[in-house]
Amino acid sequence: MEGQRPNDNPPNQPEPRPRFNSYWIYALIGLGLIIFNFFTFSNVSNDPIRWDRFASMVKDGDIEKLEVVNQQYAYIYIRKDRLTQEKYQDAAVNKFGGPKPHYYFNIGPPEVFASRLTALNQEVNTGNRVEPLYIEKQNWLAPILGWVLPILLFVGIWLFIMRRVSSSGGGAGGQIFNIGKSRATLFDKNTKVNVTFADVAGLDEAKEEVMEVVDFLRNPKKYTLLGGKIPKGVLLVGPPGTGKTLLAKAVAGEANVPFFSISGSDFVEMFVGVGASRVRDLFKQAREKAPCIIFIDEIDAIGRARGKGTFTGGNDERESTLNQLLVEMDGFSTDKGVILLAATNRPDVLDNALLRPGRFDRQIGIDRPDLKGREQIFNVHLKNITISKEVNPETLSEMTPGFAGAEIANVCNEAALIAARRGKDAVDMEDFNYALDKVIGGLEKKSKLIAPHEKEIIAYHEAGHAICGWFLEHASPLVKVTIVPRGIGTLGYAQYLPKEEYITRTEQLLDRICMTLGGRAAEEVVFGKISTGAQNDLDQITKIAYSMVSVFGMNEKVGNVSFHGLSQDQFQKPYSEHTAQLIDDEVRRIIDEQFERAKKLLREKREGLEKLARQLLDKEVLLKSDVEALIGPRPYGYPEPLSAKMSHHHHEPDTTGDPSPDKEEKQPVTAGEDVAPGE
Repeated sequence: MEGQRPNDNPPNQPEPRPRFNSYWIYALIGLGLIIFNFFTFSNVSNDPIRWDRFASMVKDGDIEKLEVVNQQYAYIYIRKDRLTQEKYQDAAVNKFGGPKPHYYFNIGPPEVFASRLTALNQEVNTGNRVEPLYIEKQNWLAPILGWVLPILLFVGIWLFIMRRVSSSGGGAGGQIFNIGKSRATLFDKNTKVNVTFADVAGLDEAKEEVMEVVDFLRNPKKYTLLGGKIPKGVLLVGPPGTGKTLLAKAVAGEANVPFFSISGSDFVEMFVGVGASRVRDLFKQAREKAPCIIFIDEIDAIGRARGKGTFTGGNDERESTLNQLLVEMDGFSTDKGVILLAATNRPDVLDNALLRPGRFDRQIGIDRPDLKGREQIFNVHLKNITISKEVNPETLSEMTPGFAGAEIANVCNEAALIAARRGKDAVDMEDFNYALDKVIGGLEKKSKLIAPHEKEIIAYHEAGHAICGWFLEHASPLVKVTIVPRGIGTLGYAQYLPKEEYITRTEQLLDRICMTLGGRAAEEVVFGKISTGAQNDLDQITKIAYSMVSVFGMNEKVGNVSFHGLSQDQFQKPYSEHTAQLIDDEVRRIIDEQFERAKKLLREKREGLEKLARQLLDKEVLLKSDVEALIGPRPYGYPEPLSAKMSHHHHEPDTTGDPSPDKEEKQPVTAGEDVAPGE
């Protein structure tokens, strides 16, 4: 019906009745018991009377019956013909019918009451004497409540705590008696998953491998006909943000088989044995729905190598969970059609027994995408954004070397938010450039005030990097330099566009060191002094120089040796003291030579350095076209695809930022960049 809210009921259907809760039955029973006990032991509703009034009732012969209950209270019943008298207007009335005492009082010590009543009976006429009726009434509810209520209170608190602890995962684990049940989410034909393989870009080889796994379950006879066995496990390995979980979601969306999804941390619980129980229950459910796929995200939470960094021995909860997982993976037969799909970005910490063939038969490496892969990822994310005609995914992919899929998604989202903030109808290249600046360098700090002499130092520092990158053959081409403050401590940076390279030669690393030292060299050439602005520069060149000497074998004196990864102990080096001294000397020699080379180059190009620095102080941002107008075209040119696309104002950044005096130049994060290990 038009205009009807979704929650409104159709006019022909009755209003839904509220569901009856069975707990109301127990509440009503308890309330009834309390009311019964109240009426049983609270027979009168008025106040107790004094002894002298009781004595006057006895003398007047108005008492029909006197009951002494539990040798504590005396209940007085007045004759019906006397109740109409004015003095008995305050007598208690039983509204529910039946006999009820009209007055009562506390007898005090039974012996004293008996003697006083005997003396009173001797003073009155024989017909008015009162003989008490002694009655014992048992209050059975009070002692029961005395020991039942504490137990109920304790059980209630325990259930409340257990519910709070176990309800965090929801599902079957949300109830205390189901805490050992699996928390996996089941996706089957009744559950719609919107992610498909069409949404996964830049992972062609990995996608092909995973699609084959789906085909195993759809057409198992095609592979078993020749004697092959369906793999038991597939491990997705790669850096964060490269699309491991997205690929698993695509499998859930594409596979026509049940898909169980669970995180590694869902097996870890505060109770001993719960993790192993959940593993057993998960595989039990999977066997019942076979053929199916189990996906465990972040499997390193339970798959860490046993016996490392722990003193709890074999009783450790994670170890017992891992042991159960190992048994389950190698315990069911191959024709069951249950495949385990797992993802991690820490394959180095996984247990060897988990990685062996027969458990994880395939390990699919998912690395950061290359140029073509980034273009495909941009095409996927740009479908959901209203973009202008000038936005080119190929150009955007060249502007983002080393970016993972999640980072590309973040850039697209930031560009859309920036365009919306500026009131535009479509997202253009200017928005993408601003988004890249924000992602790489941080948020622009317009309110940060910098002293003029500090700003001059920053300008010459960045101009030094720009000049060295411009005139060094193997340095990454400069595309933008700025002294606009961004992020935390970033007072300026230069952006470069490195080539997609997988092998780096010695001269390339030396040019990179020289370019990185260009900022400090410019300060010394111009001012004769240096500042703290090169701290991040020095970190990078030190890593590069030590890698050249001790890892890549690029030094004649040390030779073709590599000490990378030979020792896990930072206090014990895998070489002698003489070799250590030789390495230190060669590293210092390399850095000193490149520093002198940078100073020599800047002295030769002093005029261009001055022009760039003054223009930076004036405009704060210089693009490639601005630098070409000031000091001429770059002698060694630009990469071929970029030369055809950078004729206009795009400021194509790379992650080779040069954040300022306190946070210097960031090295590129391009794939295959042979710099220091671990970068």
